[in-house]
Amino acid sequence: MKPKTNFLSSILLAVLAIGLAACGSGSGSSGGATGSTAAGISLAPMNVTVTVGQSATFSVTASGTPPFTYQWFNNGADAGTNASTYVIASATAQDTGAQIKVQVSNALGSVTSNPVTLTVNTNVVPVGNATVLTFHNDVARTGQNLNETILTPANVNSTNFGKIGFLTVDGLVDAEPLYVSGLTVSGAAHNVVFVVTEHGSAYAFDADNLGAPLWKVSAIGAGETSSDDRGCSQVSPEIGITSTPVIDPHAGAHGVMYLVAMSKDGNGNYFQRLHALDITTGAEISASPTTIQATFTNQSGQTTFAPQQYKERAALLLLNGVIYTTWASHCDDGPYTGWIIGYNQTTLKQTSVLNITPNGSDGAIWMAGDGPAADSSGNFYFLAANGTFDNTLANGLPENGDYGNAFMKISTTGNNLSVGDYFTMFNTTSESNADQDLGSGGEILLPDLQDGNGNTWQLGVGAGKDSHIYVVNRNMMGQFNTNNDSAIYQEISSNGIVGGAWATPAYFNNTVYYGAVGDSLRAFAIVNAKLVAPAGSHSSAGFAYPGTTPSISANGTSAGIAWAVENGSGGVLHAYDATNLGNELYNSSQAPNGRDSFSDNKFITPMIANGKVYVGTPTGVAVFGILP
Repeated sequence: MKPKTNFLSSILLAVLAIGLAACGSGSGSSGGATGSTAAGISLAPMNVTVTVGQSATFSVTASGTPPFTYQWFNNGADAGTNASTYVIASATAQDTGAQIKVQVSNALGSVTSNPVTLTVNTNVVPVGNATVLTFHNDVARTGQNLNETILTPANVNSTNFGKIGFLTVDGLVDAEPLYVSGLTVSGAAHNVVFVVTEHGSAYAFDADNLGAPLWKVSAIGAGETSSDDRGCSQVSPEIGITSTPVIDPHAGAHGVMYLVAMSKDGNGNYFQRLHALDITTGAEISASPTTIQATFTNQSGQTTFAPQQYKERAALLLLNGVIYTTWASHCDDGPYTGWIIGYNQTTLKQTSVLNITPNGSDGAIWMAGDGPAADSSGNFYFLAANGTFDNTLANGLPENGDYGNAFMKISTTGNNLSVGDYFTMFNTTSESNADQDLGSGGEILLPDLQDGNGNTWQLGVGAGKDSHIYVVNRNMMGQFNTNNDSAIYQEISSNGIVGGAWATPAYFNNTVYYGAVGDSLRAFAIVNAKLVAPAGSHSSAGFAYPGTTPSISANGTSAGIAWAVENGSGGVLHAYDATNLGNELYNSSQAPNGRDSFSDNKFITPMIANGKVYVGTPTGVAVFGILP
């Protein structure tokens, strides 16, 4: 028996030695209580790549008999951390190349991991001058670029300014182009314009050399095509990438652009996918893409997200590390409800789901391409379209959780989505029944405003098909009253906008700019934290359906220009003095011999960056700037 025991012991010791060698060098002893084993490493630390200023986290998973102690080393020096994770709170350029390893110990021995490497990417995109990372410039959706030093009211005219180029792409451009300055692509610095199409493609162009793209990729799966228009003419003839993406210049190794693409396969299956692309190459980052799937509990059990019934029309929102998607229907073709779905921007794993009409119907989130607007407390806001609203309330909230046709405030506390507050008009049901919904237009959040009594107000502004401008107090929105809208902060029902709103307003220098259907572009001054009606100035030109979503360029608070695109019978780009819309500085139809002509397109928001104006068309992006 004794020789057999020694033979088995030898085998056990050999296996243990092999295990320790696999994890790294280490020393230990066997012995102790029956069933106890020496420390080992079942999941070793991995290499980490971050950008300057980000935290770097290294983790280890121990095996063997607890308790364990941990000793981390950074370039051979004791890092002083006795935990299964080691965190460098804010990585610097000097940290790049650091060698990190950990020793795991228990009562029976210890083992040390092989070293891993920390890489700190110093190619950080300069956020600020000439950078447009999301729809309408910021998460408040104000539409103002306050860093424009080239274009001024003095040089924007048909003599000095006009169309200087065209970026050709493979499909309709419904999303607003985005812009990143000073980005290193293929070893050289470029100012880069990002364009996505309804054919499902994403492009990066050099903004200063308007030629072939720096890169182009497809977001359509293998063996798939972009979706058909689902029998709805609103986005036609194909649906690929409709909503404006969002860029995080500090994500991944070089910056990441997030977008949603719709596609179908040959068997009639439809897909919605969230993609994350490296902005220097267009390559999908790790975990990308992810397929959009969701369920939400309702009174009948649960409702399930059906990808063929929806399109991502509203722009994406990036808020506190989560990408929020909000969903619209194809025309009003049911069945559909109002979905909000959040995804972790690093892992692309679903973090949260909310349905705002779970026990009713409709409640799409259109907003003419505007995105949810976020405040500094982690709440976001949007306008819901016609749908079920529960007139019976419980503590002021719809008893069945159905919020169709409402101005919504959503809390993201704890990465859980919940309704924080809302407003809807007293006749909301009749307006929904008449398809006179609030959610045809977009919303913006205003900066904190002071009234004449020294009070500070945090306000949001939105309008829809009923031609009323609704101004809500974001801390007490007004909710629902069966008789009137007396609880809302301000409502402009006359001397405001003439037509319905299928567009998003803009804000600049205590002024809100609105371009309703069949109406002029109008500028409403803010005095004592209230919009003043009638408008202080307006354009001489009117804007046919869908009206116009203006954008503002300025150098701080000066040299303000309001830009607006006119749809119908050929597109027209207008530029107005932002202090007086009656003073038109330029429009593209003034140029001789059709020099500045371009094809019109619905729901187009002009993007201004670094002396140029970018306008989406059915076949590409028209680029305007100072003429050579």
